[in-house]
Amino acid sequence: MELRPHVSIRNLNVFYGNEHALKNITVDIPQKKITAIIGPSGCGKTTLLRSLNRLVDSVDGVKVFGQILVHGQDILDPKIEVTEVRKKMGLLSQKPYPLPMSIYDNIAFGPRLHGLRDKKRLDEIVERYLREVSLWDEVKDRLQAPASKLSLGQQQRLCLARGLAVEPEIILGDEPTSALDPKSSQHIEARFLELKEKYTIVIVTHILRQARRLADYVLFLYFGELIEHGEASEVFENPKEAMTREYIKGTIS
Repeated sequence: MELRPHVSIRNLNVFYGNEHALKNITVDIPQKKITAIIGPSGCGKTTLLRSLNRLVDSVDGVKVFGQILVHGQDILDPKIEVTEVRKKMGLLSQKPYPLPMSIYDNIAFGPRLHGLRDKKRLDEIVERYLREVSLWDEVKDRLQAPASKLSLGQQQRLCLARGLAVEPEIILGDEPTSALDPKSSQHIEARFLELKEKYTIVIVTHILRQARRLADYVLFLYFGELIEHGEASEVFENPKEAMTREYIKGTIS
């Protein structure tokens, strides 16, 4: 499998006050693949994910050191515009948070924020991205209905479409199916497998079965340290580190 790096993390350290949450993380995240970050609760998975779109260092008392290079540009550089970083990286949270507006306006929100006013173009964008997450046929006759009326699974696909509408390069998913029923989870997983043709996808998951189903590449974190990383088939079938083997077997959690 050809792996071209999209994101290069170098000596990344994150402190919450005196707590050393991430310790000297150095790893490349491959382009147009699904990378799964695995590890027990509290090991730094979400901190690492949220470092990628600068959500971590916006919290009071948090200190971040190191580099996160996207196409060679360090997004942690103080001169970098944070809104531009976040435009490149769409985030799908554990629980869907549709904006308190219509289905249509949820998708149009980002493009409007970036200055697009043309109604015909907005209509095209709304249809395109609702189709991309397989939601168009379910909602095309009620686009002006409140997004809050959708089911939880539909809301999560809507949030995915909303993120895609600003044309990011990278999709970040923080346990994006943990609040969903099995059928809705399958919908999201299927979309990810299709979307990796166009986007780099990084997900945090505590479900090893999901990581096995989706991931091309795996990072295993334990208490803030990157214990092992590599192609998913290698990490799951032939882990190099004893701690990785124990975690995969379920001996440590």
